[in-house]
Amino acid sequence: MTLSPDSKLLTPKALLGASVGVAVITIALKTLAWWLTDSVGLLSDAMESLVNLASAMFGLLMVTVAERPADEDHPYGHHKAEYFSSGFEGILIIVAGLGIVWAAAHRLVDPQPLEQVGLGLALSVASSALNGVLAWVMFYSAKLHRSMALDADARHLVTDVWTSVGVVIGIVLVSVTGWLWLDAVVAIGVALNILREGAHLIWRSSQGLMDQAVEPAVRLAIQAVLDDFVARSAGGDTLRFDHVTTRKAGQRQFVDLHLHMPATWTLGEAAALRTHVEQALMQAVPGLRATIQLLPSDVEAHSDDPAEAP
Repeated sequence: MTLSPDSKLLTPKALLGASVGVAVITIALKTLAWWLTDSVGLLSDAMESLVNLASAMFGLLMVTVAERPADEDHPYGHHKAEYFSSGFEGILIIVAGLGIVWAAAHRLVDPQPLEQVGLGLALSVASSALNGVLAWVMFYSAKLHRSMALDADARHLVTDVWTSVGVVIGIVLVSVTGWLWLDAVVAIGVALNILREGAHLIWRSSQGLMDQAVEPAVRLAIQAVLDDFVARSAGGDTLRFDHVTTRKAGQRQFVDLHLHMPATWTLGEAAALRTHVEQALMQAVPGLRATIQLLPSDVEAHSDDPAEAP
């Protein structure tokens, strides 16, 4: 089945709902694998799947909030709700990582033999395959919809896959060498990787909440549109753009700028030009929201914030 960008199966809500279902399945599989083998590495894998479930549920809630239209209290919309999802997921990942370290440290002191390794590994690999396929689809949709919550959940699922790979390698090494302490060492290594990913998600969330500028490629596209209008006016009335400032909030992108034009223009002429500029910007950057202040060419408007060159 081929999924188009407009497919309802690729929406953030649909995929996060699928992530909840997959998390329940992987928790069952990995918990059974741990119960069969008594491997602390597989226990760490199962604990991270619990985090997957909580993260997917919270992400689904935040995406639902982000879809709400603008209102009197939130005139710019609710799009930043997705950043809370990413930060919450990062915190849960760190808590899970610390729990894994605690469990593995005890097993490092008192190693235990592993049982029914073959079946346990098969269950772990099957659950990881589910996570891997879902993460691949979620990354595609996150880029398509500019969804921070979806991207965070996909990154966590990829971390879960690598966690399972590490655990499987550790259990195989224990079976081959007989060194029982390797199981605990691998679990601690997995925990350190989880802690790194959790810190990364929290950092990305904080940057989004602080009104980070749009990506360089988007700024270049904005600048190209403005340069085109200036070039077309070079033979007649001179136009000028300055104080170009951008920001992003969840799936939305914004640009604020000043448009300078001859003082002899009528209000109707100025408003018509502003409409043309807005339409060109939105065509070059789909979903962009532009706020343009009109000023005569001989008037300079100063701002407390430094102008941003797109």
